[in-house]
Amino acid sequence: MAPNLTSHSNPVGRNNGGSKRATAVASAFCATLVMMLPEVSAKRFIVGGNMGWTSDVNYTLWAEYQTFYLGNWLFFVYDRNQDDVIEVNKTNYETCNAKHPVHNYTTGSGRDVVTLNVTHDRYFISSKRSCHGGMRLQVHLTPIPQPAPLPQPAHLAPLPPPPVYLAPKQQPPRAAPSRSYSSRFTVLKSQLLIPFFVTIAAI
Repeated sequence: MAPNLTSHSNPVGRNNGGSKRATAVASAFCATLVMMLPEVSAKRFIVGGNMGWTSDVNYTLWAEYQTFYLGNWLFFVYDRNQDDVIEVNKTNYETCNAKHPVHNYTTGSGRDVVTLNVTHDRYFISSKRSCHGGMRLQVHLTPIPQPAPLPQPAHLAPLPPPPVYLAPKQQPPRAAPSRSYSSRFTVLKSQLLIPFFVTIAAI
């Protein structure tokens, strides 16, 4: 005789619904977290804006209006026959000394890319033209802002305390007159009235 397979429940099947719901909740949580992260990675900055990397731009003033984050990158656009891009330390930046560069980003195309992959300040100059005239750039990195905390799920939020209702004050019941007092009053009344009626009858 074949066993009755339909008489036993399937615990795996019973948990499929819960697993799907848990997966959906986790996916929604991750999507919300990604949306709340600031869009700061892989942002490109064209150094000098429309003017590019040239001697006619105040790059100190230009940098004051920018916010640089870790993971951004700089795009130097310039005339390859007249300029270059040299990274130096702070001392050589201040003196426009390109003899001991940290790195030479010049590729010869006039389109050079620098990734901001370290947290300290970066210093760039041109070794071919007027660095003293302002053709130098200091990049200060701003810490990446933290995402705002996620709202607490409704099923985990603490329940408000139950309302407190004050019962109205009840007046104490009025005491009924005592029977003994009533009976004594009746006897006294009869004792006073009997002589009165006897006197009336005698007259």
